[in-house]
Amino acid sequence: MATDSVVYAKDYKAPDFTIEKTQLRFELSDDKTRVTSKLSLLPVGTSNTLRLDGVKLELISIKIDGRLIEREEFTVDDESLTIHSTPNEGFELECVIDIDPEQNLAFEGLYRSRGMYCTQCEAEGFRRITYYLDRPDVLSEFETTIIAPDGKFNRMLSNGNCVRDEVIEGNRHVSWHDPFKKPCYLFALVAGNLDVVEDSFTTCSGRDVKLEIFVEAKDLDKCDHAMRSLKASMKWDEDVYGREYDLDIFMIVAVDDFNMGAMENKGLNIFNTSCVLANEKTTTDAGFQRVEGVVAHEYFHNWSGNRVTCRDWFQLSLKEGFTVYRDSEFSADMNDRAVKRIEDAALMRNNQFVEDSGPMSHPVRPDSYEEISNFYTLTVYEKGAEVVRMQADLLGKETFRKATDRYFEKFDGQAVTCEDFVATMEEVSGQDLSQYRLWYSQAGTPELHVTDSYDANKQTYQLTIEQRLPESAAKTSTDPMLIPINFSVLTEEGVLALSDQAIQSPYKLTQQKETLIFTEVKSKPVPVLNRAFAAPIKVFFDYSPEQLARIVKQETDGYSQFDAMQSLYIKQILTDEASVQTVLFDALEGVLSRKDVTPALLAKLLNLPTVNYLVELDDEANPLALYEKRQALFSKIAQQFKTAFEARVNQLSLAAQDLSQAAISARSLKNVILQYLSATNATQLVERQFNEANNMTDEFGALQALVHFGDDKALSKQALNSFFEKWKDEALVVNMWLQVQSTRPSEDALAEIKALLDHPAYQATNPNKIRALIAGFAANVPAFHQVSGEGYAFLADQVLAIDKQNPQIASRIVAPLTGFKRYAPEVASKMKEHVQRLSEATLSKDLAEVVHKSLDN
Repeated sequence: MATDSVVYAKDYKAPDFTIEKTQLRFELSDDKTRVTSKLSLLPVGTSNTLRLDGVKLELISIKIDGRLIEREEFTVDDESLTIHSTPNEGFELECVIDIDPEQNLAFEGLYRSRGMYCTQCEAEGFRRITYYLDRPDVLSEFETTIIAPDGKFNRMLSNGNCVRDEVIEGNRHVSWHDPFKKPCYLFALVAGNLDVVEDSFTTCSGRDVKLEIFVEAKDLDKCDHAMRSLKASMKWDEDVYGREYDLDIFMIVAVDDFNMGAMENKGLNIFNTSCVLANEKTTTDAGFQRVEGVVAHEYFHNWSGNRVTCRDWFQLSLKEGFTVYRDSEFSADMNDRAVKRIEDAALMRNNQFVEDSGPMSHPVRPDSYEEISNFYTLTVYEKGAEVVRMQADLLGKETFRKATDRYFEKFDGQAVTCEDFVATMEEVSGQDLSQYRLWYSQAGTPELHVTDSYDANKQTYQLTIEQRLPESAAKTSTDPMLIPINFSVLTEEGVLALSDQAIQSPYKLTQQKETLIFTEVKSKPVPVLNRAFAAPIKVFFDYSPEQLARIVKQETDGYSQFDAMQSLYIKQILTDEASVQTVLFDALEGVLSRKDVTPALLAKLLNLPTVNYLVELDDEANPLALYEKRQALFSKIAQQFKTAFEARVNQLSLAAQDLSQAAISARSLKNVILQYLSATNATQLVERQFNEANNMTDEFGALQALVHFGDDKALSKQALNSFFEKWKDEALVVNMWLQVQSTRPSEDALAEIKALLDHPAYQATNPNKIRALIAGFAANVPAFHQVSGEGYAFLADQVLAIDKQNPQIASRIVAPLTGFKRYAPEVASKMKEHVQRLSEATLSKDLAEVVHKSLDN
C-alpha cells in the first residue's frame, strides 16, 4: 500500500476556508445533470490557495464574485480543483458542473435508482456532485433548488423546509432551505414519482412536526410500522435524552439501490427499502425489529451526528458508536431487553471479534486509512457502542444523562472529537477516565484469563484475573485497560452478597493482574464472569461441564445463561465426550421444562455456536471439520429431544399471530424447533406450517427448515418454487428467497448459486441482491470452504466483477476471503492463492486497501 495514499489522524489540520452558505441548483435531465454551486467562502487560515475536492466532474465554468476566471488561474485533476489565489476577504465562488447520474453504478453522490434521482454523500460522495471542501468539519447553511420539466417528477425533495414550489417556463422549480449548518455529507436530494404516507408528531414543547414516508405506490401498505417506529423514537428521545426535533418536517424516502442501510441526512433520511418497508405478509419478526431499530438509529442521529457532528472521519464512532448505543437501548425498551442483549453480544462475538483479529483490525478511533468507506465497520459501530455503554455504566444512569445533556449543549452546531465526548463525561461525573481512553486507541479484543482457588479451612475464595490484549494487525499498544467487569459468585446457599465483601459489581479492573478475595464462603463457589456482556471481551476460565450447567440453572441474567450454554455446546463439539453430553442434555432438559424461561430466551439457548465463533477458539482451525462436528451435535440434540420438541411446537402453534412480544417470542422458539425436527425427517409439522402460515415469519421459517435441515430435496425444491411464484413481485421477499438458497449448507449449493446468477430475479448491480446471493454464499461454510477451493475462486471472480461498478460493496463482500490467516495451512494456502490473484488485478482504492492489508499483515 503506497504511503502517499494513506491519511493519518496525526496530520489533521483545520481548513483554511469555511463555507458560510451553500447554494445549489440542479437541472435534472435524462442526458446529463447540470449542477451550479455558489459558495460563500471565508478565509480563516494562512493560505489563499483554495483546493476543493471533486471526482468525475465535467467543469463548465468558474466565477469568483461574478468574474469568470481564466484557465491559468486554476488547476484541475481527477480528484480536485485548485484555485491558485483567492481574495483575502470573503468571496463567492460559482462553479458550473455537468455530471452523469445515469451511469453512476457506484451509488455515491447523485445517481438514479429505478428512474428516481437520489444521493448518498457519506462519507465522500458529495465530491461527485460538485467541487467542495468535502470534509465533516466544514459546516454550511444550505439552500437547494431542483429544476425538472413540469410533470416529470411529483416529488422533488432536499434537506430542511420547502420554501418555494412553482412552474417557470415549463419547468418546475422546488427550493429547500436548511437553517442548521451541516457538513456536506449530510446533504440529500430525491426526485421521483412517489406516493406518500403522512402523519404528525407533537413535540414536548407543543410544536407539530409533519412526518412523511415516500415510497413507490405498490409499497404504500408497508409503511405503517416505520411510521409507528419513528413516532416512538421521537417520544423516546425526548423522554430519555431530552432531545426535541428541530425542523417543521421529517421525511423518509425508500430507495431500492442503496449501499448502506439508511442515511441520516438532515430532515430527509434516505433508506434502503429493506430498512423501512414492512408488513406481516412480507416481513419476518426480525425484519420488523430491524426496521424499528434502523428508523430509530437514523432519527437519533439528528442530535448525535447532525447537530453535533464529527471533526474528521477518524472520529466516526463519535456519532455512530453513540447512536448505535442509543438505538440499542431504545430497542431493548421496546422489546425483550434480555434477548436484545444476547443478540448484541452475539454480533460482537461472532463477527466483531473476527474483525478484531483479522487483517483490517483497527481501533474504535482509527489512526489511519486509505479509503474511509472501509472503516464503516463493526468495530466503529458495534464496539464503539459497547465503549459508550461501559461509560454509561461507570457513570450511572442519572450522571450519564447529565453528561449527555452537557455534551449536546456544549457542542451544538460544532464538529468535535471522541476526546470531547469522554472529557464531557469526566467534567460532569468527576471521574478520571484517562485509562479508559485506551478503548478508543487500542485495537483487538481484550482477554481476561481467570483462575480461582478455594481454601475450605479458612472458607476463603480467591479469583485471580489477568488481562491481555493480543497484538493486532493494527500494531497498536497493549497497555492494561480499565475494564468494568460485571460478575456474580454462585454458592450452594445462593448468590454471594458482594456488598458483604466490600467488592462492587461492576468491578473496575485497571491492572495487568488483580486478585479478589472473598471470605466466609462455606463451599467452593462458581464465578459468573462478564454478566450482561458488560464489556466486549473474551473471558477464559476452565469451567467444568457441571459448573456451566449450574450457571444455566441458577443465574438470572439471560446473557450469562446463554454464554454458559454456548460453552457447554463448545465442550461437546470439541471433545465429543459422553460425560459432557450427559451434562449438556440434562441442562437442556432443565431449560426446556422451566417456566421462568421465555420462549424467546429458550430459542437463544437452543442455538449452537456459529462456526465463526468456533474458529476464533483455534489458531489453525479447519472450518469444514468444525462444521461437521457442530452438525453432529445438532443431529444428536434433534433425536434426543424429538418428542419434547413436537409437543412444544403443538403448544406454540396456538400463539396469536400478531406483533405482541408474546407472539414474537413464541414464533422465535417454534421456528428454531422446526429446524431440529427437520433434521429428524419429521417434516409433516414443517410442511403444515409452510402451507398454512399467515405471516412471513412462520412461512419463511418453515421454508428455511426444509431447505437447510431436511433431507428431502424434492420437497425443498417444490417449496422454493412455490415460494417464488407466490412472492416474485415482492423484491425484498425475493432477496430472502435468494439468500435461503445461497446459504443452504451443502457443497453442491455452489452449482445452484451459479445458476441463480442468470435468474431474472437477480440483478448484478443491486447491492441488496449482491448481499443476498454472493455475501450469503460466503457465509455458507460447506459451499465456500469446499476442499477443491472452487468456492474461493467463485467469490474472487464475483468480487472482481462487482469492483468495476461498485467498489464499496466489493470491498465488503471480500472479507471472508481475506481472513485466511485464521485457518489451518491446507485451507489458508488455497484462500491466499485467490487473494494474491486479486492483488495482481487492477482494483479500486476501496478493494485494494483490504486485499493488500490481508497480504501484508
